[in-house]
Amino acid sequence: MILVVDQDVTTLLEYHHSPHRKATNGKPGGGGHRTGADGQDLVLPVPDGTVVLTKGGEVLADLVGQGTTFVAAQGGRGGLGNAALASARRKAPGFALLGEPGEDRDIVLELKTVADVALVGYPSAGKSSLISVLSAAKPKIADYPFTTLVPNLGVVTAGSTVYTVADVPGLIPGASQGKGLGLEFLRHVERCEVLVHVLDCATLESERDPLTDLDTIEAELAQYGGLEDRPRIVALNKTDVPDGQDLADIIRPDLVERGYRVFDVSAVSHKGLKELSYALAGIVAEARAAKPHQEATRIVIRPKAVDDAGFTVTEEDGLYRVRGEKPERWVRQTDFSNDEAVGYLADRLARLGVEEALLKAGAREGAEVVIGPEENAVVFDWEPTMATGAEMLGRRGEDHRFDAPRPAAQRRRDRDAERDEAQKAFEDFEAF
Repeated sequence: MILVVDQDVTTLLEYHHSPHRKATNGKPGGGGHRTGADGQDLVLPVPDGTVVLTKGGEVLADLVGQGTTFVAAQGGRGGLGNAALASARRKAPGFALLGEPGEDRDIVLELKTVADVALVGYPSAGKSSLISVLSAAKPKIADYPFTTLVPNLGVVTAGSTVYTVADVPGLIPGASQGKGLGLEFLRHVERCEVLVHVLDCATLESERDPLTDLDTIEAELAQYGGLEDRPRIVALNKTDVPDGQDLADIIRPDLVERGYRVFDVSAVSHKGLKELSYALAGIVAEARAAKPHQEATRIVIRPKAVDDAGFTVTEEDGLYRVRGEKPERWVRQTDFSNDEAVGYLADRLARLGVEEALLKAGAREGAEVVIGPEENAVVFDWEPTMATGAEMLGRRGEDHRFDAPRPAAQRRRDRDAERDEAQKAFEDFEAF
């Protein structure tokens, strides 16, 4: 299952309504050494700026840029027919390796809007109205709080600079702790180069004023964190109203004294919009010049340690648990109803060093050994002599361990040759 950034996709709503996805299965092989068909990849389009996380919150990938891909769940490895397991001593093996199931995984998709400018402010401050006149965006606009339930994106052209503006909804006191809709959408400002405080200069709420609104929103941004270095601009909105213009004239000196660039604007009369647009274009162009390359897609890579044996053996309340990619995969590929297949598994585990590790961990004959995680494990009573399993089996239905004994030196040579040949065949298969 592959996630692919598609610029025509703007939300993750589809995955909210339909969260369970499954790719197709492969087909079994056929006679005449014919390989079964592979399962088809399931390609899932996601918006630009999608972050992929585990359920515990660990970031797996940060997908930025059209066409960026991430394999969210890997398909299972195919099996091997008995012909691929044949060797000089085992001419016609009576077993095959099963195909393993694909990866079953729970992930969390989170969208952090890729926009250059973020409009922040109280509900009904006029952010949606501004984005509708600055760009061709057509957001829902009404005179009640929380009209905007999803971030709106608009594309603005100012001279030779083209940039995107995001309307971030739902900021009220306590937004950074989850009140209102703020916590859902504050993450959308993380990628923006500049923040625009849209202050309502014609609010009908007597307990509010633009300066208090500004301080409240700044406090929420500070508690959210990570936005201290972003430049700020203040847009005093609704100055087409006489009382709004009077209030803007009163508070402008205080804002300038605080270091803000201030613009009187009106979405109704379009007052000040050109000046605001070009000011934002200048800041965006300057930020792009400082970072000429597009933000790189971040995918977490965890290389193996140089001394990694490929598995671990731990004692848990009297039993010994073996964990590792290869042992667990080999168990999934084994048909436990077939003695030859079980013997072949024992030989592979011994060659990997599992038997030696069990001895070092204190395991004795008859100890309970578990391979795999608790929810999907194979349990058996350990016998140290399991190493002589499938490698000692010759023609189907025969076991050379019941034949007349051969000289010890000959047995060792035959056993070594058999192991080397089997190991080479398996390595060739893995390389393929």
